Amino acid sequence: MRHLLMMLMLLFAFTGCEDREQLAKDQAAHDAQIAQQAREALLAELEAQKAELQKRSQEKNETKLTQMGVHMDDGVITIDTNKTKDFFRDLNEKMAVRIKKISDDLEKGVIETKEAGVEMREQQLHIDLNKTQDFLQEWGRKMQVLMQEFEDMTKSLDTNNTEKGM
Repeated sequence: MRHLLMMLMLLFAFTGCEDREQLAKDQAAHDAQIAQQAREALLAELEAQKAELQKRSQEKNETKLTQMGVHMDDGVITIDTNKTKDFFRDLNEKMAVRIKKISDDLEKGVIETKEAGVEMREQQLHIDLNKTQDFLQEWGRKMQVLMQEFEDMTKSLDTNNTEKGM
């Protein structure tokens, strides 16, 4: 009986080893599948980031200069004179309307520039320093963007000139 019991225990032990080997193979296959899925997810994420960067670069290309009809591609400046004329014509019309409104308000003795935080009535002057500060900061940011565009353009031109040996 003892021998029979020993044989059964050995038989169960060996079958357990086979199950472990099968489990190890199954686990390795599962791990490989998970790793493949992780690679695919990472590639999809990288593609999405690349598409977002391309979208941002296209949005960045739509700057004030391009609105004015000035395009720079590989160191070549192209100026669309019709677009430039339209831009300055629109700017002139907007400025004319604002200047007319300001001159009319000055004649009346009333100035209201709420976004700048200044209100002037015939006998009162109200200045909201917080709004004035916000207005000046926003205006400063816009000027920095415009100056950065000009700086980028000049750097690009300088780079192209040095590459050509000029």
